[in-house]
Amino acid sequence: MTRLLGWWRRMAPTLVALGVALVITALFILIIGENPLRALAALFDFGETSVAQANSIGVWINRAAPLFLAGLAVSIGFRMGLFNIGVEGQYRIATVVAAGVGAALVLPAPLHVLVIVVAAMAAGAVYAAIPAVLKVTRGVSEVISTIMLNSIAIALAAWMVRVPFVDPDLGPGENVATRRIAESGQFPGLNELFGVIGLEEPRRPVHGFVVVAIVVGIVMAIVLSRSRFGFELRATGLNPFAATANGISSKAMIIKAMLVSGALAGLVGLPDLLGSAHRFQADSFVSGYGFTGIAVALLGRNKPVGIALAALLFAFLDRAGPSLQSEGIPPAAVIIMQGIVVLSVLVVDEVARRGMLRREERRARAQDPATVTEEVAR
Repeated sequence: MTRLLGWWRRMAPTLVALGVALVITALFILIIGENPLRALAALFDFGETSVAQANSIGVWINRAAPLFLAGLAVSIGFRMGLFNIGVEGQYRIATVVAAGVGAALVLPAPLHVLVIVVAAMAAGAVYAAIPAVLKVTRGVSEVISTIMLNSIAIALAAWMVRVPFVDPDLGPGENVATRRIAESGQFPGLNELFGVIGLEEPRRPVHGFVVVAIVVGIVMAIVLSRSRFGFELRATGLNPFAATANGISSKAMIIKAMLVSGALAGLVGLPDLLGSAHRFQADSFVSGYGFTGIAVALLGRNKPVGIALAALLFAFLDRAGPSLQSEGIPPAAVIIMQGIVVLSVLVVDEVARRGMLRREERRARAQDPATVTEEVAR
């Protein structure tokens, strides 16, 4: 009973915030002259035919996996007070490197995929190490350095696609891209699983890399809650001076946290790369996961389970974009809704935190006779 009550106290602010966000979103839709009830119906419209419904579920899955990995990457830094705003650039660089390495090799299927995954994680970690080293050696704010590195990543990725990893067989009129990854390096999809559970198979690939994302989430949940690294990460984030006094090097933890964050960021682009694209092409590269991952991590309270639920929510809203547009609601409404959800959660959390502090202060005063006597004397 006590555990259930504690769970409810943790979830209540989020549920209240979602309710507030829903009301504010309804008001916004009214302001632009549309019907909120029709918009709500469009959110849950998965299509009229079984094939359309399967495609919609597949889009939901494909969108949720990279958002979850991006949120997980951001949360590692948040846990110790680091703002890794550079996940966007880190996964872009990692995806290009993974595409180039994967296309250059022909190995047995499991080994080929493993090499691509390791290459992506290594590239993301190396790119994340740059702001980490700048912070511990020169005191450069990771917020500024990671934002600048995002811009550099765009140019660097464009150069890598055009020079070292370019596909020489492309014609003059074709878009620049890396060589195609061999079939042994492609990750199997989940389309056939729909038929197993009695649903129509989607006409578009459903990325099987979501299974890897789930495994990564479970591993990180165990590492963060049960390992020494997780304890030192939390301790440094709560009080770096106390952590240093107990033998935990804050500089070493900054390096470790950014490396782990960058390695996780390196996985963000792999669902699309290994599941459907099989090559890196600048004009079809899905960007924005890194920035949305910040909101996902905040909404998920930097915990893997919460981040998974937040990723599903954001992916659900993204999936509903075409349905909302068919009702006359602009696509930007989805981004506005996501922003309203995050802001509502932050505001409600702050209100709940201040209310809890006031209750604790009143309880402390009630339990301290000296305080009560002093207040009576006044």
